[in-house]
Amino acid sequence: MERTTSSNIQSDKGDLKIKNSLSLNDAVVLIVGLVIGAGIFRTPSVVAANSDNPQLFLLAWIGGGLVSLIGALCYAELTTTFPNAGGDYYFIRKAFGEKISFLFAWSRLSVIQTGSIAILAYVFGDYLAVIFNIGTLSSILYAGLIVVILTAINLANIRFGTLTQKIFTTVEVGGILLVVIAGLFFTPENAEPLQSATSRQSSGAFGLAMIFVLLTFGGWNEAAYISAETHTGTRTMAKALVISIFIITLVYLLINFTFLHVLGLENMGNSDAVASDLMYAAFGEKGSKLIGALVAVSALTSINATIFTGARSTYALGRDYSIFSPLGKWNSRTSVPTTAFIVQSVVALLLISLGLLTRNGFETVIEYTAPVFWFFFLLVGISIFTLRKKEPNTRRPFKIPLYPITPIIFCLTCAYLLYSSIMHTGVGALVGIGVLLVGLIPLYFQNIKNQKSIHIH
Repeated sequence: MERTTSSNIQSDKGDLKIKNSLSLNDAVVLIVGLVIGAGIFRTPSVVAANSDNPQLFLLAWIGGGLVSLIGALCYAELTTTFPNAGGDYYFIRKAFGEKISFLFAWSRLSVIQTGSIAILAYVFGDYLAVIFNIGTLSSILYAGLIVVILTAINLANIRFGTLTQKIFTTVEVGGILLVVIAGLFFTPENAEPLQSATSRQSSGAFGLAMIFVLLTFGGWNEAAYISAETHTGTRTMAKALVISIFIITLVYLLINFTFLHVLGLENMGNSDAVASDLMYAAFGEKGSKLIGALVAVSALTSINATIFTGARSTYALGRDYSIFSPLGKWNSRTSVPTTAFIVQSVVALLLISLGLLTRNGFETVIEYTAPVFWFFFLLVGISIFTLRKKEPNTRRPFKIPLYPITPIIFCLTCAYLLYSSIMHTGVGALVGIGVLLVGLIPLYFQNIKNQKSIHIH
């Protein structure tokens, strides 16, 4: 008997019993916690390198908040109308069919989720290199090592508990406050960065700057999944999204204004660790190493969480598609998807090794993931129109304000960022697109298996 295919996945009606247990404050805290991560300590330098002036630099962060708000409202309609644990995969499958959704599932393993692990690993590596520099490849070596160590820990069924995650999150927020206070009250303007900074050529492409800004805002699409769990339903969720993204935008503007105030746009653009450079200007080498340790710890938390959840989605790929059946094996002794963890780590390590080609590993991996990410994000936006046409009578607990203008803006933004991620990036983007197209090969064989299964039954 054939393994289950994507057509067997639970429908949006499902049998999940969701309790309305989250208040407005709970929802806001969850969304802010999901979005604010280690990326804010790394992406500002790349955004600065691609901004022509300080005003455009700050405008990019305001734009990121607006785009995130529009996107979150679009997701709120999809998640409340078609609740399903599959998220984006389910919306794409429902709107465009199994072939496109198969490619999305493939991209999660080969590009998007593993790319996120590699990106976070580079943040960890860049800041750990400030504390213990072992040469020009310090960041790459540290990034690869942490992926191996955390994968091994998860394979042994040893994972960070909820309390530890909260402690690390507190450390992360504390680090942001420390940087802001140090920058505004203890450092001179336009201070020289740490000597480890490297000269970086700027393309001056605002579209490329926005790719990195929106990477830092990433997470609101995951936050939309809690919409069914709030006390007063969609009204509370809409308020939570607006308030949360407003808070996040203010935090990002504050810390980036601080970076700009202390280091200046040019020094920011040439830095691999802007927070360490700022703390060096304020308190010397000890301050630089302190913030480096804080950022490394916050990145560690994010990497572990991404490895943990990524292996589950990889396992689901093996469970739902017979062509990837080895990935769908679950170790009953350790209660982990062993094969999924191993394959995921191998792909992540290959992505980290891309940094050897350019010596700018962080930027290269983002270039690798960006075109594929924005392509499928665009499809999710288009699915709003498709599903309204396919299922006009389906009850929609939350409807997008100013429809169809709002989702049109979202789709146009995604299309612009897809264009920018192809036109203004390097070899990484081409590799990412190539890997996505390689997914057509297993799709072909999966279709053959499905046809044989139909004939047998």
